[in-house]
Amino acid sequence: FFKQKTAYEIKECDCSSDVCSSDLLLICIALAMLGLCGAGMDGLQRRGTRLLARELARHILPDGGHIGRNPQTLIDLLLDLLPLRQVYASRGVEAPAELLNAIDRMLPMLRLLRHADGSLATFNGMGVTPPHMVASVLAYDDARAAPVNAPYAGYQRLEANGATLIMDAGAPPPRLYSGRAHAGHLAIEFSADGQMILCSCGAPEETRPDLRQMARATAAHSTLVVADTSSSRFASGGGLAGRLGGRVVAGPRKVEVSRQDSPAGPGLIASHDGYEREFGLVHERALRLASDGSRLVGADRLLQTGSRAQGRDRPYVVRFHLHPAVQVLLSEDGGSATLTLPDGKTWRFHANGMRLELEASIFFASASGPRPTTQIVIAANSAATPVINWSLEIGRAHV
Repeated sequence: FFKQKTAYEIKECDCSSDVCSSDLLLICIALAMLGLCGAGMDGLQRRGTRLLARELARHILPDGGHIGRNPQTLIDLLLDLLPLRQVYASRGVEAPAELLNAIDRMLPMLRLLRHADGSLATFNGMGVTPPHMVASVLAYDDARAAPVNAPYAGYQRLEANGATLIMDAGAPPPRLYSGRAHAGHLAIEFSADGQMILCSCGAPEETRPDLRQMARATAAHSTLVVADTSSSRFASGGGLAGRLGGRVVAGPRKVEVSRQDSPAGPGLIASHDGYEREFGLVHERALRLASDGSRLVGADRLLQTGSRAQGRDRPYVVRFHLHPAVQVLLSEDGGSATLTLPDGKTWRFHANGMRLELEASIFFASASGPRPTTQIVIAANSAATPVINWSLEIGRAHV
């Protein structure tokens, strides 16, 4: 009865209920494993395999990302899918092509999201990176390739001479899978020589829903924020909002990305319309990483799109959250900041004459618990200063 009823309910599910999220994929994995390992369960094994293949096609995107866009989900799934693949082989049962193909796509995707220090980009629900789990999973990756472009999952990577930038360049996930998604559109994280420099706040523990909601805001990411408003909105409170479980109810509908790689170094231009409906503004971010990894140049621009923006001057800020291991010193005129890394190397941040401010921040993705840190903030107004040019370059030795 259990075998028939469970398989039937999953087969008939129309994905309109809360169970039809990542939990449903886990149920299918469990059914397939039970059918393989249990005596006299060949029928369940065949049904579980069919259901598993269907759900993998639904959850795993063509570039290997998960539909919910949370890097942690990739780790959790691979820790189940890799042993399952081995069980199919040991039982002499042909594994579904969807399982083999999903694993082959997910492993490189995990590398795209990985910084040189081994941590994963703290976007869309990612908190503390479990290094031993990531190492165990990636040991199965024979290709060891790190792609730079994941258009379906919505992530981009720039890499040059030990410097790595990872950008959240995607729209919100489908509402059903958006319960952990963040409003960090066009946010960046940057590391060099195995040391994190720019980051996001990351996701706190599940036991702190109040902090998790704060960490999902656009202001908790290294990106542009208009009028202290997040670029995506989440369901909260009681009634229908409570039933939606914190899912995204509004956000960018159009996110465009163009790679701009050249001999000077890898680059990209991305934009999102998360502020268009309310403010008539589109955020465009251009980035270029020098080919020797010594300089990152960026430009954040607000484009007016329609009558709602005409003649209105909207306040906005561009935030750069620093990893807690980075020490920052602001120049006397506020025009630049010197960042000192744990190994003693320095990087210099400036914004073409605009004044920088330092504000408190917090980093939730530390293995030792939340840690206080600092963020660099550049404030402007959309009509008077529609674009902010900035750069981050390695310090030069004084002779």
